[in-house]
Amino acid sequence: MNSNSREAILAAARRRAQAHGYSGLNFRDLADEVGIKAASIYYHFPSKADLGAAIARRYWEDTSSCLDSMLTDTSDLIHCLHRYPELFRKALATENRMCLCSFMAAEYDDLPEAVKREVQAFADVNVAWLSKVLSAAAVTSVPDSEQRAQSIFAAVAGAQLIARSRADIGLYDRLIDGYRAAGLLPA
Repeated sequence: MNSNSREAILAAARRRAQAHGYSGLNFRDLADEVGIKAASIYYHFPSKADLGAAIARRYWEDTSSCLDSMLTDTSDLIHCLHRYPELFRKALATENRMCLCSFMAAEYDDLPEAVKREVQAFADVNVAWLSKVLSAAAVTSVPDSEQRAQSIFAAVAGAQLIARSRADIGLYDRLIDGYRAAGLLPA
């Protein structure tokens, strides 16, 4: 088995988990989608928990890279904060998908410990980035930045959930605009 198979499995598993959550990961379905035998998946991922942890880790690592790129693309920190909800919007714009880790967080009680850790890491990465940017942009004081960051993260993830349940990306946009008008997100 080569790394191309591993990457194809991860990509297919990510799409499936964004549509159906951790409980929707099924090795037979993934094998059919990738065009390999189900037993071949076990070469790269000995268990569903290993696969779930790998896709959640990759998801938060990719998100972290996107967040870091925002900061290198511009020195305008308010603009970075304005762009933050775009990360969640992209999932909705892709066949009404959810943020993978938000979806898995909803299944938290049923997740293996390794997957729980990676889902928590996603939240931690988002909150840490938001907290850093909020305080650096002087939107909040350093002591208040983490609570504000948690509120923004929760609100944006919640907006995505509501918009997905209605298959209405415009609703997501209106909710984000409402957060800006209310002052939660910088305008």
